[in-house]
Amino acid sequence: MTQDNIVKLSQPGTFSDPLTEVLRAGARALLAHAVEAEVAGFLGGHADKLTDDGHRRLVRHGHLPEREIMTGIGAVAVRCPRVRDRAADGGERIRFSSAILPPYARRSKSLEVLIPILYLKGISTGDFEEALAALLGKDAGGLSPATIARLKEAWIDEHACWRERDLSTKRYVYAWADGIYVQARLEDDAQCLLVIIGATAEGKKELVGLADGIRESAQSWKELLLDLKRRGLTIDPQLAVADGALGFWKAIDEVWPKTRAQRCWVHKTANVLNKLPNSLQTKAKGALQDIWMAETRKAAENALDAFIATYGVKYEKAVECLTKDRNTLFAFYDFPAEHWKHLRTTNPIESTFATVRHRTIRSRGCLSNKTALAMIFKLAQAAEKSWHRLRGHNQLPKVILGVKFNDGIEVVKSQAQAAAA
Repeated sequence: MTQDNIVKLSQPGTFSDPLTEVLRAGARALLAHAVEAEVAGFLGGHADKLTDDGHRRLVRHGHLPEREIMTGIGAVAVRCPRVRDRAADGGERIRFSSAILPPYARRSKSLEVLIPILYLKGISTGDFEEALAALLGKDAGGLSPATIARLKEAWIDEHACWRERDLSTKRYVYAWADGIYVQARLEDDAQCLLVIIGATAEGKKELVGLADGIRESAQSWKELLLDLKRRGLTIDPQLAVADGALGFWKAIDEVWPKTRAQRCWVHKTANVLNKLPNSLQTKAKGALQDIWMAETRKAAENALDAFIATYGVKYEKAVECLTKDRNTLFAFYDFPAEHWKHLRTTNPIESTFATVRHRTIRSRGCLSNKTALAMIFKLAQAAEKSWHRLRGHNQLPKVILGVKFNDGIEVVKSQAQAAAA
């Protein structure tokens, strides 16, 4: 037997993926180039600073010891360059700190999204090492159960501080609300997580409220809204977008009486289609889309009447489901057309938490409400960084001032009307 015909076999519990190794090597090279460019830019920005003898004050000084960063493709070895300040002792030192590789960083931000998702899917702390090894490879061992537990406790503390933050300087023009039922079992199966996202006067979306509640009850929503008021959020949003959960609408009638209601068209479409035979659902979905995508309220009303005429005789329950919320389905027409894309659905919440929603079968893992809230908080925090500003955010000051919009177009008063006003 020669050395050439010896084949190394994988050990039990481990695996080797050549593609992943290629990706890691590429990531290592890309990271090295990015950090080198970062330090070169830093040195270039201080090129005018000289020592007393006329030499450059800041110079390259080797690298810090190699360390591993746990990423979404496993552990990646990195070395961060060092910069030496050659100024005479006694002055204030100029230090280089990489934004790409912060000091002491041991995991990427993508991993800080993966961990909450696994929790909310019902993976127990003891099973994390195995789950992460399957997802990231055998080098995920640095994330031991003890490390995961410490992370969890830190996030719980971070969420506790966040939910007591002062809101007196905040104002939200629009709000989206929904109840999230996660795949992991909570302490009480009847409980869900209540989420509110708001749009500021500058068009930025932010996580506003997060609490646990009993089946989206009016009392649970009311407690959350009152808590926001207690912390300084005293101005009602102009419009709230939510599904048909009666608890939320009853709560805002009491706590945000000036806020107008807009039913989510994605939820409404799903509810109507559930009351129709499968054979008709594709055609009916197109007819429903013709309603909420209409250019004017009149055109939408006509499309709704056409839907009633088509399906009303045989499928009364489907039509009743659609028409019972007729007044709140078309509120978006009284706001700028640029905002309609954002106001017709609760998509900011749906897209953020789609991966952890309970759909059919609950996992056997049980999660404390405190942990579940902290994990939802971390997911939302990560998602916030990729949320886009509202289209037409320059129109938001007009909405705040009460400017009237008809079919998305600003209503301009005549000189006589302006004088009378």
